Amino acid sequence: MNRRLLALRLIGLGWYVASCIVIGVVGGVLIDQWLDTKLLFTLVGLAFGTTSAFYGLIKMIQPLIKPDSINGNNSPESSSSQPDDNGGNP
Repeated sequence: MNRRLLALRLIGLGWYVASCIVIGVVGGVLIDQWLDTKLLFTLVGLAFGTTSAFYGLIKMIQPLIKPDSINGNNSPESSSSQPDDNGGNP
């Protein structure tokens, strides 16, 4: 993969994580102000933003970790002659 493309993708990942967390916290603060609660929805928004950020981060990093299976290249790992991985079941 081109180094510039990889750098841009990693910068995008950082912005994605930061924006998810900020949106969750700001949304929680606004709901707290609207309902006159102290920190309940701010913490819920922080938890929701962090969870969604790391879930999306994992989904976006998977193509960087295993590019051969995503691109469909014929490598020994992705060869159709090997049996499918069925989770260890016979």
